[in-house]
Amino acid sequence: MQATLQQQARALGDPTRHAIFRYVVDGARPIDVAELTEHLGLNHNAIRQHLAKLVSAGLVVEDRAPSTGRGRPRLVYHINPATESRWGVTGPYERLSLLLTEILRTGDSAVDVGRRSVGRQELSAEGGEDPVALVFETMARQGFDPVLKQKGALVELVLRTCPFESAALADPDTMCGLHLGIAEGIAALDGDGLVVDDLIRHDPRRANCRLRMHRAESTD
Repeated sequence: MQATLQQQARALGDPTRHAIFRYVVDGARPIDVAELTEHLGLNHNAIRQHLAKLVSAGLVVEDRAPSTGRGRPRLVYHINPATESRWGVTGPYERLSLLLTEILRTGDSAVDVGRRSVGRQELSAEGGEDPVALVFETMARQGFDPVLKQKGALVELVLRTCPFESAALADPDTMCGLHLGIAEGIAALDGDGLVVDDLIRHDPRRANCRLRMHRAESTD
């Protein structure tokens, strides 16, 4: 059941929950409980309880980060794309409009504009941050509901939802080109370690497009 604006307002009426919400909004990628605990100085259980309220209100989405080793994947939180343009959130369609304006203004290809947009985001593959996780998290934040599949050096993201269905039906080259470029821009943060191979398109009404990549350093 979709949360109402009144439910969201009540959830954000608590100062601590509002602070958590704003931290997640301002973050360039999904945030985990440990980061929020360190930032706010609260214990893990308190943070989890506040996050549960934000999730229940439809303001924040809980996902599992891609597994990069042993152990269970960590839970991460990002803004629900459905909160677009509410509560001070810049939504996916607003970000999309800026990219489309840049295409018109510069005459550059959608792929080039998508690549360049990554440089304006607070993304970094430094400090052990896995570029595959960054691609996953960026697509999740856009509302693509990705699923990660890995087999050896091969990596594939299945994009189970197309948040820009109407626009993609009207101009698939531009829409898919932008997001292919964004993935390539994130991969470039890792030097030659991750290579984006292609984006296999499906009808956006059925979604399940596949973003195919490979880890260059893992090949023999």
